Amino acid sequence: MYQLEICANSVASALAAEQAGAHRVELCNNLAEGGSTPSYGQIKWCLANLTIPVWPLIRPRGGDFLYTDAEFETILLDIVTCKEMGCDGVVIGVLLANGNVDVQRCRKLIDAAYPMPVAFHRAFDMTNDLKKSLEDLIELGVVRVLTSGGKASAQLGIQQIATLVAQAGNRIEVMPGAGINTENILELAKITGAKCFHTTAKSIVNSGMQFQNNDSKMSDHTLNEFVHEQTDAAKVEKLLSILKKL
Repeated sequence: MYQLEICANSVASALAAEQAGAHRVELCNNLAEGGSTPSYGQIKWCLANLTIPVWPLIRPRGGDFLYTDAEFETILLDIVTCKEMGCDGVVIGVLLANGNVDVQRCRKLIDAAYPMPVAFHRAFDMTNDLKKSLEDLIELGVVRVLTSGGKASAQLGIQQIATLVAQAGNRIEVMPGAGINTENILELAKITGAKCFHTTAKSIVNSGMQFQNNDSKMSDHTLNEFVHEQTDAAKVEKLLSILKKL
């Protein structure tokens, strides 16, 4: 009855998600920026080695969801590539400057993806009217929308998510995400009425490097080059055990 989607930031995370029993993987890169499009190699490896559905996130960069013509063309190309590779679906999100869903561009993306299904990511939470935006996505034929209820976390947006689930009915799946963990997933399930949940279920993994040069940095987004985030199979298993009790 209940499902768990794992936001996997690497092939290792995707593999851990499947081994722990997750129902679906949203494959991405760059969690520090909210996720971006994974590489061709990552997608191809997951399709070849996983049995659960693989849905790549299609987002050309971090930041907002207002894209130039060149950026939009790359989104289209990524979607066509995913369809040719045999992905189970893709996850998109494009907005207008006024905060509305960019219905015209989204329709082009959905047409390009057909018959591959399309979900909408948390660009939804950055729209100016969640109720109207949900109706726009339903009319477009989007099958699922990821949301924190317009708040910083699903826990903070729990009442708004419940309202969206009720509004959606059976027309689209409303999937809570952002900060979901073993401490709050039960409450979120009971209050929102949602049936599918999205989380990274990640932990910090220490580097296996024996030599570590601590005088150099590769990124502005990390204090330590010799750790990285990865989906934790034990956390996935615990989340699933909680959902199975409902």
